[in-house]
Amino acid sequence: MAKKKPCDSCSKKVFKNDKELFKKAKKIKKSNEKKEDKIEKVMHEFKEGTLKSGSKKGPKVQSRKQAIAIALSEAKKSKRKKK
Repeated sequence: MAKKKPCDSCSKKVFKNDKELFKKAKKIKKSNEKKEDKIEKVMHEFKEGTLKSGSKKGPKVQSRKQAIAIALSEAKKSKRKKK
């Protein structure tokens, strides 16, 4: 069987300026690193048993799924504050 070639319009996508592309890539990479750090920190708290739901007075988190939800939520919040 012969392989299909991609159409010319799809394979020749060119960005106006490569510098813009690299700047966008750097921003995305930095924000992802910050998110990963926040998630790692929260999961570490969960493993130690110090992660609490809600405020400092709330009950300790028992479920791993709940800890993941909290981690993702906090990572999203940190992204919103920096914009």
